[in-house]
Amino acid sequence: MTAGTTTARRRTTVRRLLDAYGRTHAEEAGIRLRDTPAPLYQLLTLCVLFSVRIKADIAVAAARELFAAGMRTPRAMADASWQDRVDALGRAHYRRYDESTATALGDGAALVLDRYRGDLRRLREAADGEPERIRALLREVPRIGPVGADIFYREAQAVWPGLRPSFDERARAAAAGLGLPSSAEGLARLVDAEALPTLAAALVRFDLSGDTADGLLGTG
Repeated sequence: MTAGTTTARRRTTVRRLLDAYGRTHAEEAGIRLRDTPAPLYQLLTLCVLFSVRIKADIAVAAARELFAAGMRTPRAMADASWQDRVDALGRAHYRRYDESTATALGDGAALVLDRYRGDLRRLREAADGEPERIRALLREVPRIGPVGADIFYREAQAVWPGLRPSFDERARAAAAGLGLPSSAEGLARLVDAEALPTLAAALVRFDLSGDTADGLLGTG
């Protein structure tokens, strides 16, 4: 197979992948992601919700309920009562973890207010823009672990170019199974920079879907 044939096949795979699975969690949660305090905090909230063993659609629904109840900024989250947070999570059927997550959201909002004056761009500044330091500071937020940090990286690279290209282990493994490059740098060469979050999300969604390469590409 020539280099030209390989490139064409990979671009076809990426196009079909994006058509089928190309939607970020931020988009699903109604977050209009920009490099400004409120949407960055909303993304962090979404990552907290994803940081337990719960279905993705329930985590997204929980974020929507919290935002609909006005908890779209760290100040609003901190000022809401613990019961308000529990009730919003309950409306999304965010069961088993509703009480502990309500506590984590309140504590996390307080940390963001106290340490970064409500603006996660100050977290990036505190890390001097260094990706691994950003990850370490993110993980100081209550409930944010490796999964939550991966999701934040995957989605925030849309507005924080210093995080590009971000493809976590799951996304890279899915890419390899589809005959795509298994390195973040190789994957980044297949799309424009603004499409990196969508491609990363699509690879993870494909992996979680149970679909196969043959099914995606129509070769089965």
